[in-house]
Amino acid sequence: MKKKNIKSYCILLAISLSALGTQAQGSIDSLPNINKDSLVNVAFGKVARRDALGAISSVNVAEIMKTSYGRGSLDNLQSFVSGYNGNVWGQSPLILVDGIPRRSFDVNMVEVESITVLKDASSVALYGSRASKGAVLITTKRGSAKPLTVDVRANGGLMVPKGYANYLNSGEYMTLYNEALRNDGLPERFTAEELYNTQLGTNPFRYPDLNLLSSEYLRKVSYRTDVNAEISGGNEDATYYSNIGLGYNNSLLRLGDSKNNNDMNFNLRTNVDMNITRWLKATTDAVVRVDNNYSARGNFFGAAATLRPNDEWFSYLIPIDKLDPDNPQLQAIVNNSNQLIDGQYLLGGLSNRQTNELSQILASGYIKNRQRTFMFNVGAEADLGGVTQGLTFSTRFSLDYTSRYTEGYSVPYATYQPTWETIDGKEIITNLQQFGVDQISTNEFIGTSLYNQTISLNPQFNYKRTFNEKHNVSGALVGWGYMTRISSDPDTDGGSDYQPIRNTNVGIQASYNYRHKYYVDLTGAVIHSAKLPKGNRSALSPAATLGWRISEEDFFKNGASFIDDLKISATYSSLKQDLDITTATTDYYLYEGNYTSTSWVQWQDGTSAGDYVLAAGGANPKLTFVDREELRAGLDATLFNRAFNLNVNYFRQNTNGLLSQGTATIYPSYFTGNGSFQPWINFNNERRTGIDFSASYTNNVGKFKYSLGFVGMFYDSEVTKRDEVYENGYQNRTGRPLDAYWGYIAEGLFQDQTEIDNHARQTFGGTVKPGDIKYRDVNGDNIIDNRDEVDLGKNGFGASPFNYGLNLTLKWKNVSLLALGSGQVGAIGFKNSSEYWVTGSGKYSEVVLGRWTPETAATATYPRLSTNSTTNNFRNSTYWMFKNNRFDLRRVQITYDFNQTALSNASFIHGLSVYVTGDDLLVLSNERKLMETNIGTAPQTRFYNLGIKATF
Repeated sequence: MKKKNIKSYCILLAISLSALGTQAQGSIDSLPNINKDSLVNVAFGKVARRDALGAISSVNVAEIMKTSYGRGSLDNLQSFVSGYNGNVWGQSPLILVDGIPRRSFDVNMVEVESITVLKDASSVALYGSRASKGAVLITTKRGSAKPLTVDVRANGGLMVPKGYANYLNSGEYMTLYNEALRNDGLPERFTAEELYNTQLGTNPFRYPDLNLLSSEYLRKVSYRTDVNAEISGGNEDATYYSNIGLGYNNSLLRLGDSKNNNDMNFNLRTNVDMNITRWLKATTDAVVRVDNNYSARGNFFGAAATLRPNDEWFSYLIPIDKLDPDNPQLQAIVNNSNQLIDGQYLLGGLSNRQTNELSQILASGYIKNRQRTFMFNVGAEADLGGVTQGLTFSTRFSLDYTSRYTEGYSVPYATYQPTWETIDGKEIITNLQQFGVDQISTNEFIGTSLYNQTISLNPQFNYKRTFNEKHNVSGALVGWGYMTRISSDPDTDGGSDYQPIRNTNVGIQASYNYRHKYYVDLTGAVIHSAKLPKGNRSALSPAATLGWRISEEDFFKNGASFIDDLKISATYSSLKQDLDITTATTDYYLYEGNYTSTSWVQWQDGTSAGDYVLAAGGANPKLTFVDREELRAGLDATLFNRAFNLNVNYFRQNTNGLLSQGTATIYPSYFTGNGSFQPWINFNNERRTGIDFSASYTNNVGKFKYSLGFVGMFYDSEVTKRDEVYENGYQNRTGRPLDAYWGYIAEGLFQDQTEIDNHARQTFGGTVKPGDIKYRDVNGDNIIDNRDEVDLGKNGFGASPFNYGLNLTLKWKNVSLLALGSGQVGAIGFKNSSEYWVTGSGKYSEVVLGRWTPETAATATYPRLSTNSTTNNFRNSTYWMFKNNRFDLRRVQITYDFNQTALSNASFIHGLSVYVTGDDLLVLSNERKLMETNIGTAPQTRFYNLGIKATF
């Protein structure tokens, strides 16, 4: 069925090719006397940079790539764009590649011409609901009228781990675990003999000291390479561009088959722009991506964070030379085994751990992940000046699909638990308890699979005209719709979605400016959503913007000659959206009442009956869109002969009508019980406010040129309305930040039993003892429970209270230096990973060395050790809290560009550059070690790269 659909689409596209096409993000405006370099991409079109009114940031990626090598399309964007940190003004944006909803990782940075971030509501209004939280427009490269040009870029670099968690060895673990048992009033687990033999290290198979984060299992570095070729050219009739790239990287692992882990990707992008007639242009784009991943089975880094160094005397390898040579049964096991590791070892196991991540890596096979992506779009632009001057029509059709599946090879295998004995002073294995059996498999099989498909259509009329050389009028009538269908097997993302992702809207925009001095822009979109009941499925999203270029006023020119240009603008918008009309556990049509079945109902007299239907939610025929209501004021200025540029935006954004079921304040408690009659309603409100800014200064001193850019955002958020009832007002979420981190105020560690007896009773489970964390009784009821939680600070999940980025470029003759950085200030976090919160018999890291004991009571930095769950100690509180302030030196690159004199003997080479790049080099923070350490996943790395670029 899929093949038939694809074939039909291809036939349709082939027929349409002669008449359809667009440029990136929308049609090219026919702007007289304006250089294309001064245009920026906006929703469904381009606008002269000087006339852009909204909160828009544009980055010329092709220019940046001359001094900054990167892989990802959004690489280090936060160093250039204010208000962006992966989110836009604290919310997740829609990503559009060449005007089509696509994934940013399907585009390499070398393929990108420019990136525009649309932040305010007026800038994204034409996109309807799906872009109501901001949009990032990625525009890829296209050809130009020039001779055939080939650019080749090759890179090779090393990825060096920043560091690993410092776990204690077996001897230290056993000693401290015995201490934890004593603290709990339990007998010690490890004897002095076992501790001695472990520390002695003469037989690591009987007394293991497992350190998975050592060079025995990990390489010191991994490597990454890529090569890319760009081919472009054309004439006044047609231009073309093609990009071919290949990338490869391996991993740090060196255990068993994991040493072969790797990622390989291939990409091909091509486009053609054609002037078919004097009034008709057409374009076509095609992209193919092939991504392959090979990995051994088993979660190595998960095991590294959980497997204790001795782990109940577990060794994942059993040396066959330690088997009793006089025991024929043991020798038969060796002779019949299919899994002799390096010809020397059997696989170890325990009765309660018959397989493990390490034996999975060594023996169970591999997984090949395959992803194939195809993206295709065609379109056309027609000049309708014959109808009326300045009128154009364009349309675009696109089809994308991605197929992802795994090829698996899985082998069942046996593991063994040894019985060790010391005979005649020699340690040997006298018995093996077997778990599982060795089997042989020669066939790969298809594992998980996923398929998604996106179809989009965008017809639009554009009008642009200047009257009497001073009245500039423009307008657009836009239709836009797309649908993404996701299909998968049950083991991939939970199976297929019944409802596709849809967006349908019609947009209209009318703009006027007088001599580029006074501006009026009116934008609106009529959106539609099937998530809402009939009668509420359509709505209008209006936006209005006023602008004033003050620097063109005579009174201003005479008084501030150092200001080259100064423009202010203000916007009011009201965007309707259905992105937040969703929940994780309920149906697509939340406005409908729904029911569920139950296998029994308990009656009052104690009897029960089966197969009854229960209400699972009430109906709400008045459910409507969520509204983003926004006020924005902006300022753009250039000063000192355009050496200094400044952009500032203030925004106040209210999100009204978020979903609630009214469980706390709206509906009575008897609406729930056996089933629920509570409907979803538009009730909760939120507010986001902030100021984002960007400033840059560019100048030169002789042959020395320099440029410094600083971008940032002050950000705040607030719950303005919430369905809630708390016994104590300080726990109300209303009036608090959206990202408030709630927890307890710690008052140190209990020092003795008398202090515990005189303190409020702590109710988090277990017996509180000296060395446990003491919490403040906030409400004074002499009980510590969840009513004592308070707002401890902002976690910055959308954006920290202050985010910033830096970009610096220095150039002297043929040498340039680039440095990029970004940082955040004002958020908090908790040290709550397994490295810090050691529960039960969990693995100990060096942080527990500061544990409380009666001898260290005055200096302890960690609670007492315990083998219980110790839920009292491991709760979010000020004891574990830290400030998440940090600055990251993201990139430093030195580039040398050979001049034409040096290349004169090689006439076929028109340009040559070599560069050295360092990525993620440094974190400046009081918690640098914490921030640079991953627990349970592959480590963070620094990347050192050598690259070369040649133009032919």
